[in-house]
Amino acid sequence: MALPKDMRLKGHRTFNYIHKNSIKYYGKLMTFKVVRSNSEILLSHKHKNTSNNLRVAISISKKVTKKAVDRNKIRRILQEWLLKNIKNINNHKPYWLLVNLKFGDFCNDKNQLLEEFQSLMFKSRLIK
Repeated sequence: MALPKDMRLKGHRTFNYIHKNSIKYYGKLMTFKVVRSNSEILLSHKHKNTSNNLRVAISISKKVTKKAVDRNKIRRILQEWLLKNIKNINNHKPYWLLVNLKFGDFCNDKNQLLEEFQSLMFKSRLIK
């Protein structure tokens, strides 16, 4: 289950803005870059009413795993967790989140991956 289009980030200006202005949270397996949303950047993508939405991009390098199938599986696991918890809690803030997975051999350990993802979500105060 993929993230809906209104939750995804796209465009090089968006990512440049995130890299320059973000607050970083580091975990053993991944890093979070969180920045307050800037709706002016997304105007060229014809997105409206984006100030109240949490938008997410999940970046998984080939250094994590060479196979695209495995990278997509990891991405779907994280997206599924987000969809379940954001809809249930519905107290997210208008921020943009870039998740970068670090180099490591954790493809088979779904629990470890989700535990760290959840702890970084709480640490970054994106959900309460």
